Amino acid sequence: MSISPSITGRNALVFLAVVAGGAALYWMRGILTPLAMAVFLAVMIDSFARVLLQRVPRFPKDLALPSAILLSIAMFGLSVWVVTANGASFVGQMRDYAPRLNDVIAQVASLVGVKVAPTIGDLINQLNPTRYAGAAAQSLQNFASNAVLVLIYLGFIIASRRGFSRKIVALYPHHAERDGAMQLFQRIRNGIEQYLWIQTVTGLIIAVAAWAVMMLVGLDNAMFWAFLIFIAAYIPILGGAIGCILPPLFALVQFPHSFWPAVILFAALEVIYFVVGNVILPRMQGDTLNMDPTVVLLSLAVWGALWGVTGMFLSTPLTVAVMLILAQFDGTRWIAILLSEDGDPSGAALDTPPPGAAPKKRGVRAASRQNSIKGT
Repeated sequence: MSISPSITGRNALVFLAVVAGGAALYWMRGILTPLAMAVFLAVMIDSFARVLLQRVPRFPKDLALPSAILLSIAMFGLSVWVVTANGASFVGQMRDYAPRLNDVIAQVASLVGVKVAPTIGDLINQLNPTRYAGAAAQSLQNFASNAVLVLIYLGFIIASRRGFSRKIVALYPHHAERDGAMQLFQRIRNGIEQYLWIQTVTGLIIAVAAWAVMMLVGLDNAMFWAFLIFIAAYIPILGGAIGCILPPLFALVQFPHSFWPAVILFAALEVIYFVVGNVILPRMQGDTLNMDPTVVLLSLAVWGALWGVTGMFLSTPLTVAVMLILAQFDGTRWIAILLSEDGDPSGAALDTPPPGAAPKKRGVRAASRQNSIKGT
């Protein structure tokens, strides 16, 4: 079979563009990471505003966005309160866990044939935590600076959102091109909202069920662990591993004379994650995101390598957006087909808003025509 030189050159050019784009994303991660997080939060706040307009009868339209912002601030404050209220007691209990942890280490050492088991103090001294103090302080400083940048970007994005429709009209003066651009934007936004809706609902189900099991077992700081499990649910695959492993490990420390609480907790968490991941999640997700499971794992690794924890958190919505954009061009459509699950990366299933989002009351062409009237 002969391959046209033009096709070979085009594919090579696409490959080089992907490599150069990845290098640029990594090189500019300090700027792009807070911006991407701010855009994600802006879409979330806009979704809250549209839900208020749809679900609350006669809700003032001018108060929808401010109410959504206040709701987001309240949720963030509640999260900070949960962490501070439960984290302080967790740190205090860690001091009492030291003798129990030594007993666990001794039991494990006897099982593997080690005659003299090290203590937790010996292990800490071998790790030499002082050499990591500078890196930890630098990480905290970067987190604080990135949080400030995210808030600044978010404020400017919300302030400039009113001019978006006029920019679309100026960029695409013809109705056909404008309809296509608006449809692509709507699909990307619906994809992000679909991801938010699915991960939030499934994360709440897992966190509440895990909290109930941890309370029955008697694990300390069950609310703190349930909150961490809920946050970790937004990271595909890796979040499930964290939620299944960490609480049973601390159950071993809390109950050093019996392995049964840790075994029961681990088995219960595995059942919860299995039911949610194989029964509830497929029914909620359906074919809307249309991403191959292997691509989900690969995107987690790629975006994590490029942008760290923030890239892992945003890996799925970023990959959905990239797939939809690549599907619009003939030269890159084959990449979008490989990323999709059923070979159709157009994202037609995303034309339907996710549950909880306001349905479209008019077509794309009607919206673009009204925007053109406003723009003129």
